[in-house]
Amino acid sequence: MHSTRRADALSTAPAVLAPTPAQLAWQKDGLGVFFHVGVNTFAGKEWSDGTLAPDTFDPSDLDADQWVRTAQDLGAKYVVLTAKHHDGFCLWPTATTAYSVASSPWKDGGGDVVAEVVDACRRHGMKLGLYLSPWDRNAPQYEDPETYDEFYLAQLRELCTNYGELHELWFDGAGSAGREYAWDRIGEVIAELQPTAMVFNMGPATIRWVGNEDGLAADPVEYVTTSTDLNNYDEDVIETGEAVYLPPECDVSLRKGWFWQPGEEPKSLSHLLAIHDRSIGLGANLLLNIPPDRRGRLDEADVERVRELAEALQQRFGDPVEAVLETGGAGAVRAQFPAGTTFDHVEIHEALEEGQRVAAHRVLLEDGTVLATGGSIGVRRIHRLETPVQSGSLVVEVDGPGAVIESVAVHDAGDAPTPDSDIAYSATTQRPVS
Repeated sequence: MHSTRRADALSTAPAVLAPTPAQLAWQKDGLGVFFHVGVNTFAGKEWSDGTLAPDTFDPSDLDADQWVRTAQDLGAKYVVLTAKHHDGFCLWPTATTAYSVASSPWKDGGGDVVAEVVDACRRHGMKLGLYLSPWDRNAPQYEDPETYDEFYLAQLRELCTNYGELHELWFDGAGSAGREYAWDRIGEVIAELQPTAMVFNMGPATIRWVGNEDGLAADPVEYVTTSTDLNNYDEDVIETGEAVYLPPECDVSLRKGWFWQPGEEPKSLSHLLAIHDRSIGLGANLLLNIPPDRRGRLDEADVERVRELAEALQQRFGDPVEAVLETGGAGAVRAQFPAGTTFDHVEIHEALEEGQRVAAHRVLLEDGTVLATGGSIGVRRIHRLETPVQSGSLVVEVDGPGAVIESVAVHDAGDAPTPDSDIAYSATTQRPVS
């Protein structure tokens, strides 16, 4: 949404790190969908060790269009496909290894999952990201770092050359604790071929992992950092050497596992709403995994849960009442609405073109009644109120030199489904059995 009028909360501003236009555009996208699919889908595994036969990959009715349509119906702006997971199996017919779809019975070895997702994204106006695991358990070159670097660079160049513009390149840190890759050269390939793609967490990163696989950020969500967590299974931390602008992405699966497994069910609607509010609602991006099954289609139970989630989000946020903003004195803005507006959610957006500045904030009625408090605002901050309020104005007080509130809106969710107050369960931090 766009503000009718921006309002400076404070007049003086110290120098802070600002996002690139590409980073800010990615942050405003907010929601993406992950697709984990590969040989693990057919083997009942989360990780495999690179020894599963390529002929196990044989979806009977692969429908990438259904995947992308489902993401679009949810309101996602981008998707990320696991082009190569840790097992090394490539979902495109790469020239670098025989361990790919070209050696599978699917389409008699003539298929290309990456190309099918690319085509579906183009049809539906969806942005595409690709996941290329640095850790490769099939490649014999992996034990020779210099040789493997050449192998990996060749794979990256294929993906960056043959499939059009990429929105995100996802470098998973699992399995890579203590390993150094040729990040300078990897960065050169990206700069040459995909200069606007966001780079996830490793090497020339422009975005970072939130630090868990539950899809949850924590207040405050700070976009400038000097380190990031590497993965969910090791204590290793990536030090950036200096402060950098790295907004977080929260990744989580619709199910307990990342790959489709028989017998698993999607998370409850209330659990997913809680994830939304503690990721997107705190100013982070959310990447929700919806894994294709052994047919190559999204499971009907998953599609139905996604439909319910989309409907609930539409009920909560689909009819915003946007404020006219006025400066409300030092450190405050006044948000004006039509008299008697009823609402139970408040949504605030900070102007980030010159960097993140809000360290803390409060939402009050004109009489001083405090409705909500929090730390950061960032690209978006959503407060759910316990009881509806009827008012024609709000005051937003902020702490942070030079902070600018870009917009304020309120929502009346009515009887829409509500998020869980507690997350039902957390993702395991035990390494999956291969």
